[in-house]
Amino acid sequence: MPRSQNKVASHRRRKKVLEQAKGYWGARSKIYTVAKHHVEKALTHAYKDRRTKKRLFRGLWIARINAAARAHGTTYSKLIAGLDKKSVTINRKVLADLAVSNPQAFAEVVKFATA
Repeated sequence: MPRSQNKVASHRRRKKVLEQAKGYWGARSKIYTVAKHHVEKALTHAYKDRRTKKRLFRGLWIARINAAARAHGTTYSKLIAGLDKKSVTINRKVLADLAVSNPQAFAEVVKFATA
């Protein structure tokens, strides 16, 4: 009995990896074995960095809130503590957006939290 080669499935699998490697430099986009390693590494970084992105944005929001709070005579920690004490549930993303796009509304929030 002849050996089974499963040509269609293996060809599709290789084609999928080479499609994902499109735009890579040199052998990374042309040779299957090289492309396979680099696609796997790229997907690993993509997975990891989707989680890292959340951390980085939270840090950015905190920095923006702190800068805007200091302009109004308080600090980030005092502002957040004041909001917690008043039971205001506004997240850092919205606070940072207020600080950048609507300074008057942010000033009102600061005034309310520190009162």
